[in-house]
Amino acid sequence: MTPTLAVPPTYAPIPSAVHPAHAAIDAGTAAWADTFKIGQPEWRSRLAAQEIGVFAARILPKGEEEVVSLLSDFILWLFGVDDGYCENGHLSDKPGELAATLLRLLRIAQNPESPMLTEDPLAEGLRDLTLRVSRCGTSLQAGRWVDTLREYFFAVVWEAENRAANRIPELNDYTLMRLYDGATSVVQPFLEMGHGFELQSHERDSKAVRAAAEMTSFITTWDNDIYSHHKESRGTGYYLNIIRVLEHEYALSPDKALTKAIAQRDRVMCLFLSLRAKLDDEGSPQVRQYLRGLSSFIRATQDWSISSLRYTTPDDPAALPSSFTDRPTDDSTDPLDIPSIAWWWDLVPVSRTAPLGQLHVPPGPGRYTPGPA
Repeated sequence: MTPTLAVPPTYAPIPSAVHPAHAAIDAGTAAWADTFKIGQPEWRSRLAAQEIGVFAARILPKGEEEVVSLLSDFILWLFGVDDGYCENGHLSDKPGELAATLLRLLRIAQNPESPMLTEDPLAEGLRDLTLRVSRCGTSLQAGRWVDTLREYFFAVVWEAENRAANRIPELNDYTLMRLYDGATSVVQPFLEMGHGFELQSHERDSKAVRAAAEMTSFITTWDNDIYSHHKESRGTGYYLNIIRVLEHEYALSPDKALTKAIAQRDRVMCLFLSLRAKLDDEGSPQVRQYLRGLSSFIRATQDWSISSLRYTTPDDPAALPSSFTDRPTDDSTDPLDIPSIAWWWDLVPVSRTAPLGQLHVPPGPGRYTPGPA
């Protein structure tokens, strides 16, 4: 059996927050899953205990409650797709069949009236989610949400192809895939919907804003891999995780691969803070709000991951931290040696990428304090 890795406190410069209606949102998502029969009853019961609604409430701590509830239901739906189709389901190592099913789901997101997969609970749940996205968001935001679903679906098919070949991808390819298959980009349109604003196309598609969004995906997926490694490595099947990729890429022990993964996410976190400061100076009010939303998403992933039963796995406890640290393990201003993301460092002037001690970084709590449960 893979030895248990002790995860140290990770760098958390962003303050923690949670929506005051988190308990009601969490209960509502459990009821939504029952209504649409997402997954088997045992799976739904287990997921209901994992506080999906609290996670959504941390991502949008000041968001409109209707949108936070929508996001919560959508996150549960994503876990249904991931657990039911992509990782543990019968299509997990059949990329062609998986692609066909996901294309049908994509058509439902584009046109919920399409008479496809009419007996599939995930399809019925998606019809409901699509109608609610159209009600809560603008047409541009709804379209962007469909586009991010397409990115996510494409990436998980890529992952299934690796699983079918029992292949560990190279670090550069894994990084690129993880920007999308972690279902992080599909959450980002809700950062606008939840606060009632819309980024202009030229803002959202600018290199700087796109890089900030990608950095958020990198940090949150690296955190997910770090915190979920114990759970994933205990399974009997193939799994993809940054710790496993780094072991393979650099011939590292699991402990050294964990240390390297944490250093990588810390270096990107420092860059994110620098780019956020630059955009705070130069961006419009809606860009600044969007950056606050990305920041909340990063901290939400940290808070939820070390407290959710999904990753703490009490029956076989993971060695996760109960606190965070206010210092990074790596604040180098050099780009990571990952070609697909190295361009991020070109966007921040040298004056903005000084070592952390020379930057003004808003203070954040060094200790994790759980929100009310």
